[in-house]
Amino acid sequence: MRKGRKYAVLFVCVLAAGVIFGPPLAGWAARLLYPKPYEELVQREAAEFGLEENLLYAVMKAESGFDEDAVSRAGAVGLMQLTPATFQWMAGESPPENGGADPFDPRDNLHCASALLRRLLDHYGSLDVALAAYNAGMGSVSGWLEEAAYSKDGKSLHAIPYPETAAYVKKVKRHYQVYCQLYG
Repeated sequence: MRKGRKYAVLFVCVLAAGVIFGPPLAGWAARLLYPKPYEELVQREAAEFGLEENLLYAVMKAESGFDEDAVSRAGAVGLMQLTPATFQWMAGESPPENGGADPFDPRDNLHCASALLRRLLDHYGSLDVALAAYNAGMGSVSGWLEEAAYSKDGKSLHAIPYPETAAYVKKVKRHYQVYCQLYG
């Protein structure tokens, strides 16, 4: 069964359980679909970089599904799917506490990804634009902000020309919303 279909079937089962057995069971089942692994690491990095824990979980879920050994077709690796170049850049700018430089190590990967998210949020001032840059790169997004076809004000995007990036931003925001509803 394809991954997407498997999640759709699971989602329907969760909804049915909620109707049959009530909200407590539905909430429990929803937490199975939206877990909080690496909780101590997420708390530490969120605090260090002034990020919401739920945002880090949303990105992690969208990027790797919490698989620390994940490798994308583009060569991005680890929990937060950083390319080797981006990982090295962030490790140089904000070295991980343990001095490590292993993009597959959850501590290093989450640290460098959190540093990157903070940088993108500070640079663009918008969650949507920062998420687009996390996926497509700062060069692409900065170029889009200069084009009237994608940005009316040079600060926000009313259109994202890469379908994958547009879908990514929606996916992370959807996960973020669910995390906020489940965990506050």
